[in-house]
Amino acid sequence: MVVRPRTDRPVTVIGSGVLGRRIGCVFAAAGYNVCIQDPSPAALQGTVEYINTHRQEYSLMPRISKRRGSARDSSNTKQPDHDDYDAGMSADDAFSTVDFEAYSQGPFGSYKTFTTLEPAVKDAWLVIEAIPEKLELKVDTFRELDLKCAGDCIIGSNSSSFKSSLLALKVSRERRKRFLNMHFTMPPMIRTVEMMTCGETEPQVFSYLEDVIGECGLLPVTARRESTGFVFNRLWAAVKREIMNILSDGVSDPSEIDLLWEHMFKNGPLPCQLMDQVGLDTVAYIEDNYIQERGLDSTKTVNWLRENYVRHGRLGKKSTKGGLYPPIIKSSTAEVQPANPHTAAKDIYLLDVGLGGNARDVTQAHANGQILQFNLATQKLTPIVMRQNLPDGIDVSLETQRIFWTNMGRSTAACDGSVWTADMDGSQIRCLIPKGQVHTPKQISVLDSRKQVYFCDREGTSIHRVAFDGTQHEILMQRRTTLDIQLSEKMRSWCVGIALDDEHGVMYWTQKGPSKGGRGQIYRAGLDISPGEAADDRSDIECLFDGLPEPIDIEIDSGTQTIYWTDRGEHPMGCALYRAYVGGEKVDMHKVILARHFHEPIGLKLDRASNTVYVTDLGGSVYSVDLSDGIKVEVIRNDGCYTGITLV
Repeated sequence: MVVRPRTDRPVTVIGSGVLGRRIGCVFAAAGYNVCIQDPSPAALQGTVEYINTHRQEYSLMPRISKRRGSARDSSNTKQPDHDDYDAGMSADDAFSTVDFEAYSQGPFGSYKTFTTLEPAVKDAWLVIEAIPEKLELKVDTFRELDLKCAGDCIIGSNSSSFKSSLLALKVSRERRKRFLNMHFTMPPMIRTVEMMTCGETEPQVFSYLEDVIGECGLLPVTARRESTGFVFNRLWAAVKREIMNILSDGVSDPSEIDLLWEHMFKNGPLPCQLMDQVGLDTVAYIEDNYIQERGLDSTKTVNWLRENYVRHGRLGKKSTKGGLYPPIIKSSTAEVQPANPHTAAKDIYLLDVGLGGNARDVTQAHANGQILQFNLATQKLTPIVMRQNLPDGIDVSLETQRIFWTNMGRSTAACDGSVWTADMDGSQIRCLIPKGQVHTPKQISVLDSRKQVYFCDREGTSIHRVAFDGTQHEILMQRRTTLDIQLSEKMRSWCVGIALDDEHGVMYWTQKGPSKGGRGQIYRAGLDISPGEAADDRSDIECLFDGLPEPIDIEIDSGTQTIYWTDRGEHPMGCALYRAYVGGEKVDMHKVILARHFHEPIGLKLDRASNTVYVTDLGGSVYSVDLSDGIKVEVIRNDGCYTGITLV
């Protein structure tokens, strides 16, 4: 099952400094009811302002679960009853007297602030301490929390420097079963949360909290045993020590070190992946030189590596036994590992059409749309353009560093669609085609070589293009329809997705047909109308595929002459990602389902450099799909409703 926000009892955060207010915002944005305690009224007021300003941004963090569908019950950690405060009791009944009050509306949880401890922790199921790093202060605080919290309450310390066993000196033995380190870094920029036992923490506490943290949009990592410093603390300590060695030896300077780090790890393989690529036997030989020159202890480095990996033939990617990572996956065409969405493109731009569960007022659905920027390295999802009128297609001009998108308009029966452009950060917004000139503009494609934008007009049964500055608006292809034609037949002429092959001078587009009707089509024609012909009477239009469930967006890899398209038709042939080869004199009608079981897939975008295609769906997910074997990875999942997507 998916963990739902526990609203029968609150989460309490002790301390409202920089991290305390962020922790409170994480839980409130995910639907939990939160209490925040700090002796300073000024600090609490700052927390209120922070949560009010940032909870929408936090709510967009991708929801994940390390063990989706396997949240475990615990005798000491009660599972949620799912009773909402608003449904079962008033907020005043649920909490004690407060000093400051703030309630969120809609999908967010409520939150209250307290200057005293006892009312803040009353009946809490989880308490997280985020007070200054002073050992004596923390020890005394946990003694007081142990006495004042409910018997089944989980208590976590956000401390990064003290083991929780040191903080539990005055905590009862029974409480230690539910006592742990729970270190947040800096959400939403850094989403990792590291957890570690006090030596007596029950394992099921970690199982449950990992699912809760994941469903809050954070990335949980649990240390296997108690340690001085969390996993990243120890890793970072080693990196810092070696950087200081490099600098003190005069080998390099800070800017060069940062340049190498950025390009080796931010844009390339991650550290453990890189060791597997080099080969663990080679890694050991290289380390031997450092050990000999510096007189280092090899027991826990190369000796451990040889004993546990090299000796057993686990050398990395060159070995069928794998290395630090499991063996590579064999497919019929190549040996590949699952796509890693964290090391592919830099930024994803995607459209939330505004019809998802995060839309507070459905009567205002026509103004709920937004453009979001998602950074694959930090996993941060940021809205950059708000209140759009059902946005559907998006693309980017790398040459001008601007994004272009379509808005379908308030009514499909009216000619009220529009086309827009803005800088990459969402500023300098301009309208290229205003209402009254297009009906329902859908997917869009940019051609930098011509400084033009191409898009489909669904109800307008046509394909348009316009210059980057909004001039030279023209119709390239127009399907003829009459007033007496049946709607199902007219839908056969509805143009939706478009892809451009500038190298071969052609465009591809989809005509979706009736919803899940099995009458969709894919066509091809030249980028320009032949002399003497008109948009509604072109002789170069070629039908490539007919009888498709319901094709939507389309992409072309001009190098391999392969098209990819999303299909939101009926299962099992619909709700899938297709591909087909379209090169040669005669098109091979053989088409392949690359991946399936999406939730109404719409947009897609190729990332040829990483051999990946990204797919959005109306169910609130964004996926990366490996082009070699179709393995799909859920990159984003939340309450959004996603249509167009593009990459930078």
